[in-house]
Amino acid sequence: MAPAAWAGPVILDDLGQRVELATPARRVVPLYSGLGEIVSAMGLGDRLVARTNVDNWPAEALARPAIGTHMRPNMELMLGLKPDLVLQLAGRDAALQSVEAVRNHGIPVAVFVIDDFASLFAAMERIGILLGAKDAARQETARIQARLAAVDKAVEGVQRPAVFFEVRYPNLLAAGKDSMVSEIIRRAGGENVVAQGKKLVRLSEEVLVGLNPEVYLVQQGPMNPAPPHPSGRSHFRTLAAVRSGRVLMVDEALYSRPGPRSVQAVEELASFLHPDRFPKPSSNKDSK
Repeated sequence: MAPAAWAGPVILDDLGQRVELATPARRVVPLYSGLGEIVSAMGLGDRLVARTNVDNWPAEALARPAIGTHMRPNMELMLGLKPDLVLQLAGRDAALQSVEAVRNHGIPVAVFVIDDFASLFAAMERIGILLGAKDAARQETARIQARLAAVDKAVEGVQRPAVFFEVRYPNLLAAGKDSMVSEIIRRAGGENVVAQGKKLVRLSEEVLVGLNPEVYLVQQGPMNPAPPHPSGRSHFRTLAAVRSGRVLMVDEALYSRPGPRSVQAVEELASFLHPDRFPKPSSNKDSK
């Protein structure tokens, strides 16, 4: 007799692991903030039972217990919450070590690789399956795709400026071509000036001066907590971006954490790079 088909939700994650649940997940622990934001964007935030130390969106996330960091969660705290699903973003070895530790306790874990909108949508679809919410996942994906399409139309045919994205300073760290940041820059009508095919690229200031970007983005957040403005850095004053004033301080949570709010970063950056394509509403009041 052939074995009975699995009745509950089943997916293959981005490590090729088969994730099987007896029933749709009800107690979810996201070990990466963007994955928790996906669940919240689907209208299922009440199924999240924990957060990492940096999670702060939506506001109700702050009411959940913090269980440590993306790479080093507190296993005792997590197990005490009795999750039936853990979500993790692939990346450094430490993050995958936490995955193995969770699996060793018999808890299903789904790991995702997200470095562009296509992989974001694929992750959303599978998270929707695991939560028994395929329609909610499709609807949120469609909303994001519509917003991206509007930006695509607005920036069609533009001259794309060379953009540098600062991840950390000092010990300069930049966003490389294989990052969600690079995808955001491209969709916003720019071109990442850093050509290396990595997510993060270490650069000397001399190399940066040679690249001479037309636009300079500085992220602010846990990875770059108090960056001085580039105009105040002696070696940066010769950069075309600094000389022209095309410097933008941005929120790390929007740009460097792949999730449903990545489209907001695209919209914000597109309006900065191409303000003529995104006219601001008139502030004039109607005369009476």
